[in-house]
Amino acid sequence: MLHEMSSRARVIVVANEKGGSGKSTVAIHIAIALMKSGQSVATIDLDARQRSFTHYIDNRLAWARQIGRDLATPNHLCFDEETEFTNAEDEAGGGLAFVDAIETLGAGHNYLVIDTPGHNHYLTRLAHATADTLVTPLNDSFVDFDVLGSVDPETFAVNGISHYARIVEDARQQRRTDGKPDIDWIVLRNRLSTFGTSRNKRFVGEALTELSKKLSFRFVDGLAERTIFREFYPRGLTAVDDLNELTLGTRPTMSHATARLEMESLLEAMQAAPAQGGLIGRAHAA
Repeated sequence: MLHEMSSRARVIVVANEKGGSGKSTVAIHIAIALMKSGQSVATIDLDARQRSFTHYIDNRLAWARQIGRDLATPNHLCFDEETEFTNAEDEAGGGLAFVDAIETLGAGHNYLVIDTPGHNHYLTRLAHATADTLVTPLNDSFVDFDVLGSVDPETFAVNGISHYARIVEDARQQRRTDGKPDIDWIVLRNRLSTFGTSRNKRFVGEALTELSKKLSFRFVDGLAERTIFREFYPRGLTAVDDLNELTLGTRPTMSHATARLEMESLLEAMQAAPAQGGLIGRAHAA
């Protein structure tokens, strides 16, 4: 059924089959950055249990009311399953509901940003097949690298691909079958150390370079390990918001300014995709 979708919104899926990689933080930053660039944005949370993305947006709305300030917020949907969809018939029904949600939201927005669970789920697989852009946050370690590929323990050379990479390959094959453009796959190296260049950072970087050629993704440096990204969550704020004493509840620091510059650099790097028109540079015609 996915090949029959007519949504004109560009679909950005944030996914990784491992929890704790910063998916929800990246998703909300992308959504707010798009809105600040003048785009209309809807968001979907497919993690019906954890709901980190949904809670982030709820926190944002509650904080905006508390401080009497309008904080740009996307039209949001938490895809709440009423059943566990334990058989093929139930999953087919869930898939149709997901397609309907994409169609409904896509008809009235330029972009859809979808956050996914940190495990292999049938809705996650469907979301990959809808993705024009796939963003995979990856903590800067071989523990997280393992969802994409394996390395030789002596040389750290890539010697295989892993389960999550195969999910992406299946989604790409589905899109080719449906006559759709390839997914622009971006891997973000998240939680980078702010202290110099470590051996781990170098080895992970070299392995990602090698794996990117095998799997056709591009990787960019994501967010550094900064406490303020955790502090944003209770108030639903992002580094791209207009941060001042009112919105923050405290006086901004140099760390806030640095985080904003870091996030802007990240979005510029994600946008630089000549063949696809970039993350923010191309929306489907409304």
